[in-house]
Amino acid sequence: MKLSKISVIAAIVLGGLVASSTMVRAADATEGKGKGKGNRMTVEQTLEKLTTELTLTDAQKPKVKEVLEETSKKRQEIRADTSTPQDEQRTKYRALMDDQEKKLKEILKPDQFEKYKKWAEENRGGKGGGKKKKAE
Repeated sequence: MKLSKISVIAAIVLGGLVASSTMVRAADATEGKGKGKGNRMTVEQTLEKLTTELTLTDAQKPKVKEVLEETSKKRQEIRADTSTPQDEQRTKYRALMDDQEKKLKEILKPDQFEKYKKWAEENRGGKGGGKKKKAE
C-alpha cells in the first residue's frame, strides 16, 4: 500500500513538472513573439518604434515599412546561405544596412534622418561593442 501511495505522489509531482514546463515555454514564446535570432525586432516593431522616435508622417510610414521589409527579407537570405563564410556574410550584411540607410535618407527629413542615425547606433548589436547607454 505504501508503494502505491508513493507511486501516485510521484506521478502527480511528475505531471505537475511537465505541465509547468509547458506553461513556461508558452510564456517564453509569447514574450518573445515576433523576435528572431538575437532578439531582433520585427518589421512592425521597428516601424512602430521609428514612428514614435522620428514622428513619421502617414505618407512616410508605408515607404519606411517597404524599406524595412526589403532589408529583413535580404537579411534572412544572407543568414540562410550557410555555404557563405561568416566574414563574407558580415560584409553583405553591412552593405545591406548601408543600402537601407541610403533609402531611408531619401524618405526622411534631414532632422528625422539624424535622429534615425542616433537611434540606429544606440540599438546596434555587434558593431561598437553592443548597445550604448545614454549619458544623463
